[in-house]
Amino acid sequence: MAAAILPVRRNLKFHLPKDRIRDWNGGGAHWTQFMNTLSLFFPAGERFFIQSIRNYRNDVTDPELKKAVSAFIGQEAFHTREHEEYNEAMVAGGIPIDEMEASVQQLLDFLQRNAPRPLQLAVTVALEHLTAMLADIAMEDDRFIRNSEPHYEALWKWHAMEETEHKGVAFDVYEEVVGKGVGAYALRSTAFILANVIFWSLFYRYYYLVMKSLGEHRNLSGWLQSFRYQFGKRGVFPSLFGDWLSFFKPSFHPWDIDNSHLLDEAEALMQQVDEFAARAGLVSQAAA
Repeated sequence: MAAAILPVRRNLKFHLPKDRIRDWNGGGAHWTQFMNTLSLFFPAGERFFIQSIRNYRNDVTDPELKKAVSAFIGQEAFHTREHEEYNEAMVAGGIPIDEMEASVQQLLDFLQRNAPRPLQLAVTVALEHLTAMLADIAMEDDRFIRNSEPHYEALWKWHAMEETEHKGVAFDVYEEVVGKGVGAYALRSTAFILANVIFWSLFYRYYYLVMKSLGEHRNLSGWLQSFRYQFGKRGVFPSLFGDWLSFFKPSFHPWDIDNSHLLDEAEALMQQVDEFAARAGLVSQAAA
């Protein structure tokens, strides 16, 4: 393994207050729905990631990487479960994402049926880097989730932390089973470009439709605030551009971007989830 960080399974439940699904983020309605729109991609995406790794599980020979693969699958399964509940809250709150989720699932099902397995794994590597970059900004810059409802904030921090923790696993599997040569580099680079084009094209279409369903699509001040968060000074995308470009270095590895200090929040997050469970009168499920 290129990194000595072994992911940890954390079976956490966040007891999200469903009545806050429309306004949980302190950044306002448009930024709340930006984050909510990200969530609608996760259940289908995480299942795709799991299967693309499972395709090669028996081909991995490094014993530490085998452990990391098992932990990766466990983490992604828990992410799927929690974002399914999250997305159910969106539907219950009058945000019609059912058809959008179904379209994402159909696209990924098509890839699983028709794309060669190395390409499926390359897509996972590409999207794992994308989610790791977004996770980094969510953890490093609290402007994007500050003053937010605590349960939702904790869920996003947990997801971001674990995306950081396992960000090298799919890449390490790719290098072991597909390789490090020119062909492997060309495949992962092409997959990264295509994955970004397809993902963001779908994302912004769905983001607009979500806002339209809430009657907020003509709220220009809301759009301007959201776009400042995305593209303004210290915004999401300007902050991440350098890390985005780094993927194209032939020698790139996700842990070249060393943000392992973000994992120091694990214990505090688990304690917070314990408190959520206690207030709900439930037994904690925060054990690893």
